[in-house]
Amino acid sequence: MNKVMCFFVLTSCALALEPPSTCMQFNWDKLSAKAVEKVDVNLQGPVLEIATRFLGAGDDAKIKQLVQGLKCVYVKSFTFDKKGQYSEADLNEVRSKVQGTDWAKIVDVQEKDGSSAIYLKTDGKQTDGIVIVSAEPEELTVVQIIGPIDPSMLSELGGKMGIPKIDLGSKPKPAPSKKKD
Repeated sequence: MNKVMCFFVLTSCALALEPPSTCMQFNWDKLSAKAVEKVDVNLQGPVLEIATRFLGAGDDAKIKQLVQGLKCVYVKSFTFDKKGQYSEADLNEVRSKVQGTDWAKIVDVQEKDGSSAIYLKTDGKQTDGIVIVSAEPEELTVVQIIGPIDPSMLSELGGKMGIPKIDLGSKPKPAPSKKKD
């Protein structure tokens, strides 16, 4: 009886540590070796649930509600000391994971020295995931959030749980204040 119980516990632990099949996996070793600074956030399943317990009251209550049901939150960010430390092939490997009938590129910004893209995964009724890829000459960041999520609340996650603050639109400029004479 003890052997059966031990086998069950070990199997359960192994399954809990195994990433959910819906979370995309990449091999970041090549980029990591060249980076002078790295951010690596891996929150999934029970660990993601535990991370939400560290959030306080107030605005963090919105975050807790937003995070409920998520399967994983991955943030990979690499800062390099010079340009050319990652290639277009490296970016294409990431982009290839977010192509297909379930994924749609909803934002694509191409600049002289960089690019940003946001990919959304839906089942036709609800959003099931989002991937953000930001590539600059000396920095590469990929944020992956898989699970049911309200895109309008994504800005609430910025700055929390290792997710960088991302502006998803321009803010109106404040009106100039009137001087009193």
